[in-house]
Amino acid sequence: MTNKVGGIIGWVDSRLPVIEFWEAHLSKYYAPKNFNFWYFFGSLALLILVLQIVTGIFLTMHYKPDAELAFASVEYIMRDVNWGWLVRYMHSTGASAFFIVIYLHMLRGLMYGSFKQPRELIWLFGMMIYMCLMAEAFMGYLLPWGQMSYWGAQVIVNLFGTIPVIGDDLALWIRGDFVVSDATLNRFFALHVIAVPIVLLGLVVAHIAALHTVGSNNPDGVEIKKNKDADGVPLDGIPFHPYYTVKDIVGTVVFLFIFALVVFFAPEMGGYFLEHANFEPANPLATPEHIAPVWYFTPFYTVLRAIPNPFWGVVAMGAAVFILFLLPWIDKNVVKSIRYRSALYKVNLFVFLIAFVWLGYYGVQAVTPTASQMALRLSELYFLFFAVLAIYSTRRSAGYYIMWFIIFVGLITLYDVFRNNPEIAELTWKTWIIPVAYLFVTLIGAAFTNLDQDKPVPERVTS
Repeated sequence: MTNKVGGIIGWVDSRLPVIEFWEAHLSKYYAPKNFNFWYFFGSLALLILVLQIVTGIFLTMHYKPDAELAFASVEYIMRDVNWGWLVRYMHSTGASAFFIVIYLHMLRGLMYGSFKQPRELIWLFGMMIYMCLMAEAFMGYLLPWGQMSYWGAQVIVNLFGTIPVIGDDLALWIRGDFVVSDATLNRFFALHVIAVPIVLLGLVVAHIAALHTVGSNNPDGVEIKKNKDADGVPLDGIPFHPYYTVKDIVGTVVFLFIFALVVFFAPEMGGYFLEHANFEPANPLATPEHIAPVWYFTPFYTVLRAIPNPFWGVVAMGAAVFILFLLPWIDKNVVKSIRYRSALYKVNLFVFLIAFVWLGYYGVQAVTPTASQMALRLSELYFLFFAVLAIYSTRRSAGYYIMWFIIFVGLITLYDVFRNNPEIAELTWKTWIIPVAYLFVTLIGAAFTNLDQDKPVPERVTS
């Protein structure tokens, strides 16, 4: 029996190199031996992608991409299709779970410098995957044809209309009509179900191929390929299979347990995963009291709202995403891991994370003078993170840090004076201290202390 199985495998392998593929990407792919908790999220992202594809296929069997029937077809899935409610909740919860896992995966990259040489292409493919996910989520958001779906799509598509010269024609082309209508629903359905997933799958393959070409990073930021034994095996590496496949199975079980708790007990998650307004059919004549995107878009939506001018708000929102693509060329510090980066770098990253989460919070809140002003200050912190990161790339003189402190404070002050809104003048100058205090700590602190000094990086990975 063994010989027969071996013969079959040998016959297949001589025509399709499955064994070579298995060895190259699993059994003889050597990963650093010191992976930790943060390295679960890549495999979990792949798991959720499969989950979304499978549940999406079952949903399309019963969904009707028609403005007159779409909302009713979703209700039919929830009420009449056997286990339809479970499939729908798995898909909607999976969308939010996908972004949670992706954001944590990106955070891991920031913490351990996984975007730096020689992994720039891995980061770029990852960012393109992120863009595809945002497009996929936005188009899928319209499909239930509920109140928030309809009006959220109306607001987002209208943003393209702010682009000079081509804006109106571009918005019309995206909608397929002068308003969000049946034509919009049909093309969004086609893109959500066919076009974007094909691109997404191709990018995932490219992302993994690029990763396995240069090798995985690790919490120490040390290249394990620099230290090999006589057989060319990295001294600090272990085969991905069985060691990390077993480890990922443990992470998968924990994730599925948490995922099941949400699906069965809190699929709406208080209106953050499924908004309450979306349980009402779309009504073009009744605008919801407060229109806001799903939570995973809200940090960038808040950046948009922070700028009063619609066009420059769209530019700022686009820049907030695009600047992430440039990260490998912004942070040129040779030290990769946060373990050995300076204390001020850790402060910088911590402030960035707080600003990003806080931007997300304000994105789901109603617009008030305080919220608008805080949105501006948090947006400033978001962009200043990258500016300070570039300054930290190489250690400079005290005068260099002071010069940039004066420039940034001057620009922030000039913008506040230029806005010159008497109604919120007191609030403007009270919140002005937020970015200035951040710059004082990160730049003046670097000029007059040793808190910007990195630690020595070991030659080999630690436990």
